[in-house]
Amino acid sequence: MNDTPVSRPSVSSGIPGLDDVLVGGFTPDRLYLIEGVPGSGKTTLAMQFLLEGIKRGEKALYVSLSETEEELREVAASHGWDLDGLHIHELSPPQDRLDPDAQYTMFHPSEVELGDTTKRMLEEVERLNPQRLVFDSLAELRLLAGSALRYRRQVLALKQYFAGRGCTVLLLDDSAVSEHGLHVHTLVHGAVSLDQLNPDFGADRRRLRVTKFRGRKFRGGFHDYEIQTGGLRVFPRMVAAEFRREVDQVRASTGLPELDALLGGGLDRGTSTLLVGAAGTGKSTLATQVVKAAVGRGERCAMFTFDESTQSVVTRSTGIGYDIEKDLESGVLTIQPVDPAELSPGEFASLIRAAVEKEDARVVVIDSLNGYLNAMPEERFMIVQLHELLAYLGQLGVITILVNAQAGLIGQMQTTLDVSYLADSVVLLRYYEVRGEVRQALSVLKKRTGQHERTIRRLEIGADGLQVGEPLSNLRGVLTGVPHELGEPLDPLRKG
Repeated sequence: MNDTPVSRPSVSSGIPGLDDVLVGGFTPDRLYLIEGVPGSGKTTLAMQFLLEGIKRGEKALYVSLSETEEELREVAASHGWDLDGLHIHELSPPQDRLDPDAQYTMFHPSEVELGDTTKRMLEEVERLNPQRLVFDSLAELRLLAGSALRYRRQVLALKQYFAGRGCTVLLLDDSAVSEHGLHVHTLVHGAVSLDQLNPDFGADRRRLRVTKFRGRKFRGGFHDYEIQTGGLRVFPRMVAAEFRREVDQVRASTGLPELDALLGGGLDRGTSTLLVGAAGTGKSTLATQVVKAAVGRGERCAMFTFDESTQSVVTRSTGIGYDIEKDLESGVLTIQPVDPAELSPGEFASLIRAAVEKEDARVVVIDSLNGYLNAMPEERFMIVQLHELLAYLGQLGVITILVNAQAGLIGQMQTTLDVSYLADSVVLLRYYEVRGEVRQALSVLKKRTGQHERTIRRLEIGADGLQVGEPLSNLRGVLTGVPHELGEPLDPLRKG
């Protein structure tokens, strides 16, 4: 983030997430470039900007070279917007210009049409004297100019004209054809670039970046956004360092004394715990047990499930004697199923922020990281984003439970996403075979915030819930899946 101090009040964009990225909004009385590929939402953003001005009692003008007023009103209707108070000025060529007999023979069109277009626009500005103006688009102006030099001089003339008029101007441009775009970047006060990604499967991903913001601080990097009914919704990139606060190092019980003993007393607040193991070893059920204990203490919890529906979680919880529907109805627990094909990292982070900051969730479960990874297969920096997310939750004192499934069932296991170094604690769940029966065991491999028990304990899942047994001190090789039974305990100090 650029730390240049802010010296002037801000003009809201009408999009809360974008205002967050701009740390308040646009600087008033300046020119800004909004560029992006077709379909990236430039017109929608511009309309939200103008409608916000109308809401604040300001005059707003939309000057269009590329779209008709009817087309703009159709866009507004699709979002449920009322354009009363918005002045739309079309600068489309007169109909007689399409007549072959009226074509220019002695003069190049740019020598006539550019000056005529500019004159008509400025006459409307003089008549209305707006506080907010959108010019759509520079691509048309570039074609009318005919040359890069003439185009740059025209934009510079517009900048000088609007200086001191008390008008904040957005210039829309198509980044796909703006071969001279860098010339405009040097003239405007700020620039926002809208980008659209096309993954091999799933919905399009959209992100924006502030490439320039003169004299103001802003959030750098890419920020996810989507176009919904009602306009653009921007999800600012999470920066964990902005949420630092003191957290009391208090331990919370899992509701199972034996598991608390394994963890050295329980789960520390502000830490993350990774539950890792093969499919069916009880990872999700163990996460639900932590939620059950937290709800019993009167704490709010939020579960984000990539691999299960809400009904599936309810059915599984009922099977272990946990009436989870009662907690869902009371609102102390929320379950948010996540569609892997429709998610962006920014949107997922915003869901968690809403649960923590608005609903005061003290326990957050992400089940599973495999689904989280599959939701964003083309994202290159997933581990860094997950690090920021865990750091944010830790700094707010939230207990985070992560579930990660390993490939395989018994013997050598493989992990598709190694995040064990990010988690503060790692709990391993394994199958093992003894006397012709498949059983489950769990152990704590890591705890960054203190001591923990080094033993391996048996885990049983029944109608009465989870039960963690005594240490398996009479078996050797449990983690291999096929242990050997010993005649006496491995530890001579431990009896039985």
